[in-house]
Amino acid sequence: MARFEDLGISQDTMKSLKRMGFEESTPIQAETIPVALSGKDLIGQAQTGTGKTAAFGIPLVDKIDPKINGIQGIIIAPTRELAIQVSEELYKVGYGKRAQVLPIYGGQDISRQIRSLKKNPHIIVGTPGRVLDHINRKTMDLSKVHTVILDEADEMLNMGFIEDIESILSQTPSERQTLLFSATMPGPIRKIADRFMKDPEVIKVKTKEMTVPLIDQFYIEVQERNKFDTLTRILDIQSPELAIIFGRTKRRVDELSDALTQRGYTAEGIHGDLSQAKRISVLKKFKDGSIDILVATDVAARGLDISGVTHVFNFDIPQDPESYVHRIGRTGRAGKAGEAITFITPREKSFLDILERTTRSKMERMKPPSLDEALEGQQKAALDKIMAAIESNNLQFYKRMADQILEEHDASTVVAAVLKMLTKEPDTTPIKLTEESPQQRRDRKPQDRDRRRNYKDSNAGGAARKKSPARQGQGRKPSGGTGGSTGSGKSSKPRSFNR
Repeated sequence: MARFEDLGISQDTMKSLKRMGFEESTPIQAETIPVALSGKDLIGQAQTGTGKTAAFGIPLVDKIDPKINGIQGIIIAPTRELAIQVSEELYKVGYGKRAQVLPIYGGQDISRQIRSLKKNPHIIVGTPGRVLDHINRKTMDLSKVHTVILDEADEMLNMGFIEDIESILSQTPSERQTLLFSATMPGPIRKIADRFMKDPEVIKVKTKEMTVPLIDQFYIEVQERNKFDTLTRILDIQSPELAIIFGRTKRRVDELSDALTQRGYTAEGIHGDLSQAKRISVLKKFKDGSIDILVATDVAARGLDISGVTHVFNFDIPQDPESYVHRIGRTGRAGKAGEAITFITPREKSFLDILERTTRSKMERMKPPSLDEALEGQQKAALDKIMAAIESNNLQFYKRMADQILEEHDASTVVAAVLKMLTKEPDTTPIKLTEESPQQRRDRKPQDRDRRRNYKDSNAGGAARKKSPARQGQGRKPSGGTGGSTGSGKSSKPRSFNR
């Protein structure tokens, strides 16, 4: 994989990427960024989980001139959730250039959006219906736009937004750059490309398969209140050399790293609120083994390339499949084995199918370990230390005293005492974590698309809604997950931790 420094990105944008922790590019980013920076139109055909947002977001931000007031780039996304997610990432990417990013979507107060538009943002990330609504109200001026990006174009086709997209594109300057990203290329999408794009370069990237045989994937069904004790018992049983634990929020990361420290583990957390100096310090400790557990949010851990990570724990289920692929890819590197364990509450079980479809592999069920199993795991770790010392065959200095001890006590008692001294008995110090709400689903079933198409945005004007009921509202109700069929279809026999 190419490093971002080698892709022709400006120093201002590189400062932002380093601040975010980006170190290495994904294949779609390595292929797309240089082409996009050159000004050519391009079609990126890639699945979720390949790093598309940064692939188009980095070159877009890089071309923004902060001295020019007005919209210079516009990204069209199928749902409000995706619009918010993309805008948040672009805000971080644009930090170095002071690029102003504004999400525009249905369900949000349109008067508030109009006030924000008057502040002349540089980049708009919007859903088709609401963007067209602003165009018709003449509250959005696209005359200075030099880059248009269509994200998840096939999903917008499925949701009935093709006419809206054509109307939006017709309002932008003809001398613009157009980037289109889609997992598939059905006929109507190709027609848009033929009509609105100029000799586009096509870049195809297969789904990033992080789930090679070297990464064993497991899930544990556990109540939210029992997650932490379950986590510490697994740590006691498996004694990972280096582990990354992912939490959904900054608060979760702070509380979790503090709780692990209270229980006697060497852990520290990283998230977006940390200074760059603190973040570098924590990562240095993790890389050199001063701490063996890193607790992180998705954004803080993005781009990390740390060898030797043996375990990844998804303490909170990720926001989307792309984040899951990124998370588990932190282990199983450089030909070494890795293990990924995901904690799922009973209300989140339907996410298993989504994650399995994304990774094209099955996640094996594990039962939560007991306190006795945790103690047994620590005893085994102590025994491993003893056996390693025996194999080192450097014990001459200690044998005389060992003989004296054996004159007074039998060998079994002596070995038991040594095991007890070396065993880290499970700590049961009471810990209280703030509970996180269960991850919510975004269904992609046909009947749910119909519901979305008929969703009525009470704040939207009528002008943009006359064409088709399919554009009554472009957003799903705010949620964090991704769709899939209900029920995991997993084997009823859980995997034991005593392996």
